[in-house]
Amino acid sequence: MSRVLVTGSTDGIGLESARLLLEAGHDVVAHARDDQRAADVHSRLPGLRDVVVGDLASLAQTRDLASDATAAGPFDAVIHNAGVGGGATERTVTADGIERIFQVNTVAPYLLTALMPRPARLVYLTSGLEAQGSVALDDLQHAGRPWDGMQAYSDSKLCDVMLAFAVARLWPGVLATAVDPGWIKTKLGGPDAWDEVGDGAATQVWLATSDEDDARVTGRYVKRFALQEANPQASDVALQDGLLARLATITGVTLPR
Repeated sequence: MSRVLVTGSTDGIGLESARLLLEAGHDVVAHARDDQRAADVHSRLPGLRDVVVGDLASLAQTRDLASDATAAGPFDAVIHNAGVGGGATERTVTADGIERIFQVNTVAPYLLTALMPRPARLVYLTSGLEAQGSVALDDLQHAGRPWDGMQAYSDSKLCDVMLAFAVARLWPGVLATAVDPGWIKTKLGGPDAWDEVGDGAATQVWLATSDEDDARVTGRYVKRFALQEANPQASDVALQDGLLARLATITGVTLPR
């Protein structure tokens, strides 16, 4: 039995991931943005060990979430599932002065990774749109160019792959992977999506818990249990280090080496 934290687990892929983990007999801690969502997921999944609360669009709440999650651990695996889509028609900045898509999708998983004890496995959810992403280290928050929400989303998901690959490189004792769940029929995926939510959750649950050799990979990009080739920028060590440096500046927290 593994103890697993799943961020963003009140609906969609995260909720299904938590459900599948519980069904397989694992010890699961869910995460909710607020107390009402925490109560809702507790009622839907009464077998949960705990639900930790924090809005990932807030640096302060993400730091508190890291502390509360650490107290609920230790974890064998953390699935960084939480994220927001790229449908915003205007660039939105949070109270921290950070572009919202970048903060939720990239800054938050970085900060949780840096502040929490290292689990044996880390799984970062990305998207097939990472292939269309491009990392501009001098404009990670899309402040200096015309706003394109889907491009900002694609870029943030490429950053997630880069983060997974950087952690795998710097933490050789941890299995760190990035997962494309597919185009899933959820609120984030939208009405035109064609993949079922169970299909979207299965691979990250497998990577987080399976003892199969194929699941015990690190520094790789995975979809439907199979290795895929990521955007070439994700493997660029100089870009990885540049991203980590900028995330450390934004958060005030350096990834431990």
